[in-house]
Amino acid sequence: MNRVTGMGCEEWTGKLDAYVDGELPAGEARALDEHLRGCASCAAEALRKVQQKRAVAAAGQKFTPDPAFRARIQKSIATPRTFPSLSLWSSRWLPMFGAATATAAVLIAGVLFLNLQGNRRSERQLVSELVDQHVATLASANPVDVVSTDRHTVKPWFAGKIPFTFNLPELQDSPFVLVGGRVSYLGQAPGAELIFRVRQHQISVFIFQERESGDVRENEPARNALSFEVRSWRHNGLRYFVIGDASAQDLDKLSELIKAAG
Repeated sequence: MNRVTGMGCEEWTGKLDAYVDGELPAGEARALDEHLRGCASCAAEALRKVQQKRAVAAAGQKFTPDPAFRARIQKSIATPRTFPSLSLWSSRWLPMFGAATATAAVLIAGVLFLNLQGNRRSERQLVSELVDQHVATLASANPVDVVSTDRHTVKPWFAGKIPFTFNLPELQDSPFVLVGGRVSYLGQAPGAELIFRVRQHQISVFIFQERESGDVRENEPARNALSFEVRSWRHNGLRYFVIGDASAQDLDKLSELIKAAG
């Protein structure tokens, strides 16, 4: 039984689908967040639903046009065509020429749309994958591999485990506490996941080499599924993602501290 709302696990699990889809009212989402932190079985069920949603989304991507198809369309549009002189044309060819021009315009618009959708899909997939990892961390009994509030202990632990180094912020006189860190993966590329706590909220900071994060735009999106806030930026060849259910102000403040650390 949840000590705050009096709701039992059965009632909470009935709300998990709406929670996973980001459709739960903010008040209920916060209450469910608190329940998941203290209930391993509900947290595991929430993680299962997140992974299921991600698998369905990934399966759907198998049927999207691949780059080779778009390249063939672009090549077809760009290929010069030789037309007979205007004097040999009869009026019956003009409507056909107009139709061909309109068709080419539609194809060009289609290619641009596919490219735009592909970029947006890549952004959504990447952030969704990192949110899934953050949720898995929340649900884990052992969320970090190195447990320490000392940045001088956590940073050296990553040496030899990831192909880059990074700086950790000075948290004195701030509301944030460093919990520890673990090696995370984006595709097959290793990176760092650092865990911070602010009051009752846990925040994951992911750091990867920039080339592994693709073309995701900075601060895109600012808010994602499961009511998590997301911040991202690039610095010195690295890509940073800050993800958590804390307030937007807290994520902004932690992001600024990390940026200041260089």
